[in-house]
Amino acid sequence: MAVTTTDPALAIRFKLFLDGMNIGLWNSLEGMGMETSVETREEGGNNLFVHQLPGRLKFTNIKLSRPINADSAKVATWFTGMATKVTRTTGQIVAVDSEGKEIAQWGFLDMVPVRWTGPSFNIEQLKMATESLELAHHGFIEPGQATKFKG
Repeated sequence: MAVTTTDPALAIRFKLFLDGMNIGLWNSLEGMGMETSVETREEGGNNLFVHQLPGRLKFTNIKLSRPINADSAKVATWFTGMATKVTRTTGQIVAVDSEGKEIAQWGFLDMVPVRWTGPSFNIEQLKMATESLELAHHGFIEPGQATKFKG
């Protein structure tokens, strides 16, 4: 008898789409975030507070990783399309549970590859062969629009 659970924190995986192309499922997602730079200005005669002025937004790089599998070739196919020129693309990350049901999704504007790291093979280490993909972007967009925009 199969055990089912309603806890969304168990077995969450992430689907990655770049310009609508399914790059496959990933086990780990790190670095999705943003921050605002803040400039401080002191006003003469005002001793109660220092002005905090919002500056530019900075979006952190996203890093996905997974054990190598049949979808690993999709990353190579995507990179091969950029053999002569790296182009910006729209992206979408969809969190799914163990049954494949969507939990949440995020859309990204102007994604570019920063780094791909393939597996290391060493017969002396009992370690799963993994790959990781790091992506930079220019911000969040509505998830449904991630396939409509062209960077």
